[in-house]
Amino acid sequence: MVRRFALVVLALVALPLAASAEIAIQKYDLPKGGGFPHDVAVGADGIVWYAAQRDGKLGRLDPTTGKVEVIPLGNGAAPHGVIVGPDGAPWLTEGGTNSIVRVDPKTREVKAWPLPPDRASANLNTLTFDRSGRVWFTGQRGVYGRLDPKTGEMKVWDAPRGFGPYGIATTPNGAVYFASLAGSYIARVDLDSGAATVIEPPTKDQGARRVWSDSKGRIWVSEWNSGNVSRYDPGPGQGVALGLGRQRDGALRSGDGEVRGVPE
Repeated sequence: MVRRFALVVLALVALPLAASAEIAIQKYDLPKGGGFPHDVAVGADGIVWYAAQRDGKLGRLDPTTGKVEVIPLGNGAAPHGVIVGPDGAPWLTEGGTNSIVRVDPKTREVKAWPLPPDRASANLNTLTFDRSGRVWFTGQRGVYGRLDPKTGEMKVWDAPRGFGPYGIATTPNGAVYFASLAGSYIARVDLDSGAATVIEPPTKDQGARRVWSDSKGRIWVSEWNSGNVSRYDPGPGQGVALGLGRQRDGALRSGDGEVRGVPE
């Protein structure tokens, strides 16, 4: 049985939101036993890595040739998040074995760093690197943590409000933020102490799920419950949040009602 994985390439992205843009879609066949991709990451060399969560494997796609290789991650594996680290290797949050995993892109060697025994079944979600080469990660069962691959030291903290940590990202200046889906907030992490400072999005109970940083260090948030996109600006003048959401007429508006985009 062959399953499909769609890679979407956007063209003419400089056009205003209200204007039409051409979208090119290329689909790649995935082999049996290497499907059900969850997260996807693209390396500087153009190779696409994906977490084949249900099959317990890491997928490697060469878009030029369409060749797909699957790499077993071990018994009980169920990878969720995948990123390409500063070393060029794919790194994963491996929920099935409750570990942070690195796969050597050349030898395919799998190396795992299990969470401490008292942090079993953390429901690991996503990960990011800070400027010191340490891995920060989230677990929906109410934890976030930090791994130093050089020393193997790992620390795990209880998240504010318990269950929920999901997305995590690093800004260009090195700050780390995570989102709590169940807690409905984003938080900035102190890279030394590990303390998390909660930041409230403008919509109550919005279900902040994922976070991304733009080139200016602003944090963009996908809100699972509200259906909105919001932005947090940590720059001068305190923080400014901008809520975006679909209205009844289908238009995409900011929190002040200004139309940012309209349906075709």
